[in-house]
Amino acid sequence: MSEHYRRSRLEGGLEVLTEWMPGLRSASLGIWVRAGSLSEAPADMGISHLLEHMVFKGTKRRTAREIAIVLERVGGSLDAYTTREHTSFQARVLDEHVDLALDVLGDLVLDPLLREEDLELEREVVLEEIATVEDTPDDLVFDLHADRLWQGHPYGYSILGNPQTVSGFRAADLRRAHDALYHPGNMVVAAAGNVDHERLVDQIGKLFAGRGARGERPVLPTPPDAPGEARAERLARSTAQTHLVWGVRTFGHRDPRRYALVLLSSAFGGGMSSRLFQRVREELGLAYTVYSYQTFYHDAGIVGVYVGTRPESADKAESVVNDELARIAKDGLSAEELGDAKGQLKGQIALSLESSSARLHRLAGVALNDEPYCSLEEVVDRVERVSGEAVAALAQCYYDPARQTLLTLGPRNDSNA
Repeated sequence: MSEHYRRSRLEGGLEVLTEWMPGLRSASLGIWVRAGSLSEAPADMGISHLLEHMVFKGTKRRTAREIAIVLERVGGSLDAYTTREHTSFQARVLDEHVDLALDVLGDLVLDPLLREEDLELEREVVLEEIATVEDTPDDLVFDLHADRLWQGHPYGYSILGNPQTVSGFRAADLRRAHDALYHPGNMVVAAAGNVDHERLVDQIGKLFAGRGARGERPVLPTPPDAPGEARAERLARSTAQTHLVWGVRTFGHRDPRRYALVLLSSAFGGGMSSRLFQRVREELGLAYTVYSYQTFYHDAGIVGVYVGTRPESADKAESVVNDELARIAKDGLSAEELGDAKGQLKGQIALSLESSSARLHRLAGVALNDEPYCSLEEVVDRVERVSGEAVAALAQCYYDPARQTLLTLGPRNDSNA
């Protein structure tokens, strides 16, 4: 464990994690709230994301304009995003402005005004965001695929919601969601860079004083079992390309097999030297973009493939990817491929951790996924210890084309109608 890593639990269950990075004159800070599409009912789809927008419209101490300028005037930045499992508010500043950044972040999550008049305007912004996704098929196809893959489970909900749900929210709905989810027992605070743990904990204690937990964490629905056989759906859409996404449900972030699955995905479609890139793009010229991907949530995950190609090449691309899936499911990776994937992953991890933002996200993940902190050396050792047999077992289980959920979005191929 790194000597620069610290972790504390404050009153109300709030967790604080820091990592001091010697030599930096800056710091990255964030507050994570366990609020995302996973904690939403179907009628509330998109409320976590809309709430993330609305906290920037004003607090008890700052106007929307003041929120926008307070860190920018000292060279810092302020951002937020919503995922299926949490909402994050982050800042990056010079070390001399850490107290200011933390004050702004605390102000946003604890005391937003959530006024009806602000909602009427921000609702339109979110509806425009939803329309942007509708006009971006290589984004839309993943939302549509998730809906089919998770079969009604909130992991398949749209993070943005839909026009019907977003149009129906009132300020009272946002205040209800805020009261239920934005309390210390449901939050994580993390900071990386030139930060002092004890000073940070002291300030956080003052910011959150009297904000005790208002209830237990929400009980989240259990992910469904993975389907045992392939499913395919083709959706006609007038686009220049046809977009294809394959995917299978997997285990969650805490499963130690994730290192082997990341290596497998990397070798299969994670870069220019990968099987998919070399076969689909370099040898056959069927696509500009082709890759494999994996996502690990707290209790489940997904691994799959994306390819975008012209409509007349879609059937050939689908056939080639299925052949490659079948081949890796049968044979796994060669010793050379596994060695190359290990070298690539270890290098990527080491390079990413030179960034305070990357270290910030890793710290938050420790708490959000209920995992122990691992030093860089420990992570590298876990990657190095992955065996060919472990990779082969995962390939057989998760890359078999007979188990894939495939969604195709694009112009209809009339020759096969």
